[in-house]
Amino acid sequence: RTLGGSLPRAAAIAIAGPAYTQIKFIVLTIFEDNEKIFEAIQAGASGYLLKDDTAVQLNEAILQTLEYNAVPMSPTIARKTLSWLRQLQKPAAPVATQQEILSDREIEILKLMVEGLDYKQIADKLFISPLTVRSHTKNIYDKLHVNSKAQAIQIAHKYKWVQ
Repeated sequence: RTLGGSLPRAAAIAIAGPAYTQIKFIVLTIFEDNEKIFEAIQAGASGYLLKDDTAVQLNEAILQTLEYNAVPMSPTIARKTLSWLRQLQKPAAPVATQQEILSDREIEILKLMVEGLDYKQIADKLFISPLTVRSHTKNIYDKLHVNSKAQAIQIAHKYKWVQ
C-alpha cells in the first residue's frame, strides 16, 4: 500500500516532510526488505515499525517519538540496520582499473564517447568502420554492465578513467 494515494511511502515522506516539518513520519508496514527500509529512512521517516509489533510497542514508539524525538524501529529492522552499518565499516574492495576491464581500443572509444563524439565521428577519427565502433561499444556496455552511453560515461567519470 501507499501513503498519499498512488505515491510510494518514501516518496510521500520526501514530499510531505519538508512541507510539514512538525510532523513525524513512522512507517508501519509488513515489508522488511533492505531497499524499502533505507528508502524510507533516507526520505525522512522518523521510524520503521512492522505490523507484527504489539499494540503496546506501537503505542510506546509513537509516544517516545513525540516526547523524546526517538527513532523507533522494530527489533528486526534494528538488526538489519546495524548489519548494514557494519558493512559500511568494512574496507571496500579495490576498484578495478580501466585496463583490467576494457581493452586499449575500448578505452580509446570510451574516451571519445566522453568527448561527445558519435559512432561515425569516432570511426572517422580512429580510421575504422562505424559498425566496428558499434561492436566495441556493445563490448564496453557488456563489460561495464550498463545499457547506455550516459551510464558508461558516468562510470568513466566515477572511477576517474577520463579527465
